[in-house]
Amino acid sequence: MNLLVKNVIIADPQSSFNKQECDVRVVDGQIQNIGKLTANQDETVFKADGAFLTPGFFDLNCVAGDPGFETKEDIQTLTNAAKAGGFTGLALLPQANPVVQSKSQVEYIINKAKNNLVDVLPVGAISQNREAKELAELFDMQQAGAVAFSDGDRALQDDGFMSRALQYAKGFDALLMVYPENKSIAGKSQINESKNSVLLGMKGLPALAEEMHIARDLFLATYNETKIHISNISTAGSVALIRKAKKDGVQVSCDVTAHHLVFTEELLVDFDSNYKVKPPLRSKADIKALIAGLKDGTVDAITSQHRPEEIEFKNVEFEIAHYGIIALQTVLPLLLRAGLDASLIAEKLSINPRKLLNLAVPVIAEGEKANFTVINPTEKWLYNAKTNFSKSANSPLLGTELTGKVVLIYNNNQFKES
Repeated sequence: MNLLVKNVIIADPQSSFNKQECDVRVVDGQIQNIGKLTANQDETVFKADGAFLTPGFFDLNCVAGDPGFETKEDIQTLTNAAKAGGFTGLALLPQANPVVQSKSQVEYIINKAKNNLVDVLPVGAISQNREAKELAELFDMQQAGAVAFSDGDRALQDDGFMSRALQYAKGFDALLMVYPENKSIAGKSQINESKNSVLLGMKGLPALAEEMHIARDLFLATYNETKIHISNISTAGSVALIRKAKKDGVQVSCDVTAHHLVFTEELLVDFDSNYKVKPPLRSKADIKALIAGLKDGTVDAITSQHRPEEIEFKNVEFEIAHYGIIALQTVLPLLLRAGLDASLIAEKLSINPRKLLNLAVPVIAEGEKANFTVINPTEKWLYNAKTNFSKSANSPLLGTELTGKVVLIYNNNQFKES
């Protein structure tokens, strides 16, 4: 499918055209020319008018309901939301029913999502049924197409099991993406431990629960001389631990969610369960440290942490509400609100996530496969029931005007304007 994108600013640190305003011609799925170009009769022309073109966004951490919970989200609605949010690739976590923990289940996801503009890549479970008792079929799943392994939002509590999982994964260079939470310290607490939790009369979840778990995983990765990825860090202490570990040569990477760069615990004053996420929203000081970690390279990637939920699990008392928000469509506006520029967004949302998974990284250059996202950082749009493409509606941003819109995406010889 032939396309000419006119007057777009390239935002790709890998490209020789980075920060230049150019026209980009795509022919049959490949970038043919970049420069000042005249439109041909047989191509669609998209006037970008100074918008930014980045390599296609890739999400390391999202959930659908397929198989088993399709009332929350299916592959089709997931990819529709991804397109609207600028994502041309997704790493799909295994928390479905049944859990994605075998070769056949990995193949099911791949087959269900084939021929889509959005690449949907399965992440297999580390343990059987995500119970951290027996290892799942990691090698078989990798051979079938699993790009990494995770037990999702269930932290691996048993030290010995975690060590054995790292040893096993090392044998075939697999990446374990682990959620950090020491359950014996976290207990049943659901919001950040602070003056705010006292004010609200709710048991607080201390930063210590996250940081102790990260410290343990860093020790185990060092001992086993293997790599590890920490998902969804949320505290200043976590940033400091990982920064030091990287300086010490530990093979560690990490990510942060877009909403943890903007939302703070003060938003919970009205007990809006749409702000109930895991890890919990933290303080302004934590946000400052997370953004600093992104800028200095400590934090490798940004994720959506897309978690669709039916209304009956969110429109209830805060303490019994499920965790999570739908987030694929709101990542860009939140990152712009956090003050990130287009080049940093491209690095943390397009380039690094693929590098972590050893995937081909799109480059905005002549002769390369066309896989890109065009964003207008100043365009305002209303996020409501009409513009929400997820099956679920658990977002605190629904009904609000957002700034920063994805206006075009291209991948797999398909494109979509919005």
